Amino acid sequence: MMEKLRRVVNEIAYAQTLSHLPPLHRSLVPFLSIASSLYKLAVSLRCSLYQRRFFQLHRLPVPVISVGNLSWGGNGKTPMVEFIALCFCHYGISPLVLSRGYGGGDEVNMLRRHLLGTPTKFGVGANRAAVASRLIQKYGYVDIGKSSWHEKQYLDEKVQDSVDSEKIGVVVLDDAMQHWSLWRDLDIVMVNGLTLWGNLQLLPRGPLREPLTALSRADAVVIHHADLVSEHTLKYIESMVLGIKKSVPIFLTKLDPTYLFEVGTINAEIPLTALHEANILCVSAIGSAEPFVKQIQKMGALYVDRIDFSDHHIFHVRDIEMMRAKLGELDGKFVPKPIVVTTEKDYDRDPEILKLLHPFKVFVLCSALKVLPYRGSTEDSFKKFLKDHLKLELPPALRH
Repeated sequence: MMEKLRRVVNEIAYAQTLSHLPPLHRSLVPFLSIASSLYKLAVSLRCSLYQRRFFQLHRLPVPVISVGNLSWGGNGKTPMVEFIALCFCHYGISPLVLSRGYGGGDEVNMLRRHLLGTPTKFGVGANRAAVASRLIQKYGYVDIGKSSWHEKQYLDEKVQDSVDSEKIGVVVLDDAMQHWSLWRDLDIVMVNGLTLWGNLQLLPRGPLREPLTALSRADAVVIHHADLVSEHTLKYIESMVLGIKKSVPIFLTKLDPTYLFEVGTINAEIPLTALHEANILCVSAIGSAEPFVKQIQKMGALYVDRIDFSDHHIFHVRDIEMMRAKLGELDGKFVPKPIVVTTEKDYDRDPEILKLLHPFKVFVLCSALKVLPYRGSTEDSFKKFLKDHLKLELPPALRH
């Protein structure tokens, strides 16, 4: 029942006009509007209390980067967190990634797997200031702006104290634009280029967590899934953003599919060509399933069907039975035998349950975030933006 209700609310939030919705959907709109008004009041009050310093604002001894968004799910926050963490690892700086651990921890589980072998630390909990303070006390911290530390970190690596390499140099907040209790030095706001901000209404009437005017707090705006939208749409988004905050840096990103792996054999990489001329059932419980399905369609599949669940939905046996029923239908209509393709986030939420679909193959699509060139902005200029904003000076060998 809750899953069906979430789907209805999602359809209302992204509907162009109410007249095209079924009568049941339209009957819910007045109740959602009342709830949205109450939510807006609560958000305004909370914001005002923080502005008046009624609530304490915690400040950490290291720079803090927030990667957030204004709407629910599918904005590329977690891939961007990974991208930024890898940048700092490359610079020899140990990042601490903080997550609230929502939805069974699927996002942080994926980050842990991707960043395995790097000096990245992880903290999970609703009170991220307390989690960060505890981990900084445990590992220690370094001032990434001090030249003496840079000299030790880069120019004298052979005699570097191994303990220093464990010290935290920067904090990266995953999904934290509305986490006002923690001071941040850099606010990056992600925008889903495909779905944008829906009907521009606040939760639950629409998908917005805050009014669009909150973009004025952004130090940079990143339009995600930019490869899947037209130039006209990109210009429209750009004009809306610049209308709220003039001259804010705008970057474009996409998820670049890299390889597949089969559930149960995670270490064996399968080339993307395995999906060529295949019959595929896309199964996902993510914030925005459309980009995932579009990626699969672009890989030369013979036929693509889909089952979408709400974001962070935990698969149960009844869901597996629904998938098996759909696979049975496809198996009776098409040759070759259908393949299930899901996302890494869905896999990391529960790596075992999808094995119940045997003998059907279940592939997991792996992707990496890429910064696209746009109006002079490139991956290098994005990295430079990070360094300049944090006043991070690097030795010549690591400046590119």
